[in-house]
Amino acid sequence: MPHRAAHTPNRDLYGLAVRIGTSWRAIRRGASWAGLRDYLYGTGADALDQGQMDTLDLLAQQDSWRMSELAEHLRVEPSTATRAVQRLEKDGLAARQASADDGRVVEVSITEAGRARHRDVAARRTVLMTHIVSAYSSDELPLLADMLERFVASIDEFVAEQPDPAAE
Repeated sequence: MPHRAAHTPNRDLYGLAVRIGTSWRAIRRGASWAGLRDYLYGTGADALDQGQMDTLDLLAQQDSWRMSELAEHLRVEPSTATRAVQRLEKDGLAARQASADDGRVVEVSITEAGRARHRDVAARRTVLMTHIVSAYSSDELPLLADMLERFVASIDEFVAEQPDPAAE
């Protein structure tokens, strides 16, 4: 009788990790991502990129943000947040100004045009999310939400535990 490989928990875990990794890659790089990005953020010269939309999402939440707070909430370097804001500002979707409390501090806020653009994208995201959640039962949705939140927290935890490459 031919020898069959043992079905071990580690092999099962590895197989599941590969499936999850493959799905994650498909979400990030899948062929349909370009079409989805065009649907959500537009096409051509007026298209937003993901960083701009993430920035608009935060700007829509409060009257103004200090640039340092914005970068922290976006989980990016301050220079990356500054570039996103500059692109939004160029398109009339955001405005920078000196803080009323401290003129040395730059604050950024969403413009009326930015609010309108944010509402348009948010409406399209609602259509997308309604379609996605319709694939799950009402019993599965809380579990999916919990698992996705744990997935993100696990990535954040992993990154926080890595040595700082700049310190090496």
